[in-house]
Amino acid sequence: MGVARLLAKGWLVFCAFAGAHAIHLALARGEPPLDALQEIGVCIFLFAAMGLLFIAGFGLAPGGRAGFLRRLKPQHLTPGFNEVVFLVFVVSSFANQLFVAPLYMGSPAEHAVQATLSFFVPGQNALQNALETCSLDGGRIFASGTAWLLAIIFLASALSRVRMASGIIRIERMARAPTIGPTTTAVIFGIVAIVSFQLLFVGSAYPWLACSAFTDITGAVLIGLAPLMLSYLIFAALATLRASAPDHK
Repeated sequence: MGVARLLAKGWLVFCAFAGAHAIHLALARGEPPLDALQEIGVCIFLFAAMGLLFIAGFGLAPGGRAGFLRRLKPQHLTPGFNEVVFLVFVVSSFANQLFVAPLYMGSPAEHAVQATLSFFVPGQNALQNALETCSLDGGRIFASGTAWLLAIIFLASALSRVRMASGIIRIERMARAPTIGPTTTAVIFGIVAIVSFQLLFVGSAYPWLACSAFTDITGAVLIGLAPLMLSYLIFAALATLRASAPDHK
């Protein structure tokens, strides 16, 4: 679970999630479905390709291409159990944002989710205050609470297999020495996770956002995807940190 691989996974999920919301917003404006799919689909492809080429630039550089192709095996393209669960939760969060959360706006179910999640997630209260200041809801509070609930469930599930994940990381490092050392990688993941935790879980980022941010793709990604990506990042940091330490049985 190197830095490049984590960035590639995160970039693909981000592009797909943001692109799906962009298509939904285009359809809501009354654009023809085929035109919206074509125009936004091209943008998604270009952004995804640009990010992947930037991330994989070192492996595809002259002299490194042969080694990269030798290391590229079918199992590297197949998602593991944690990745499958993560993708299912991302799709569930997206579907909840579009089809479920608006129906439960202001309902007892929303109040129950908000009361429960705000007790565990300070950022949920910060988001509610920011939305109330902007006179916005539209199911965003319910969607955010559901996303945080899915993120907590995913993190608990993934941490139950952190030892196996750290073992896989050790095996991969034995097959190929990483460019960045294991301790350095764990520190990088840890720093990014701590900063993201402060911005999202604690909620420091929400008061700084303009009201318009909550009505476009920025708000949709922060509410529906960011909690899940934070949980995956925390899991990656802990698995990498465990893999960098001696395995005491």
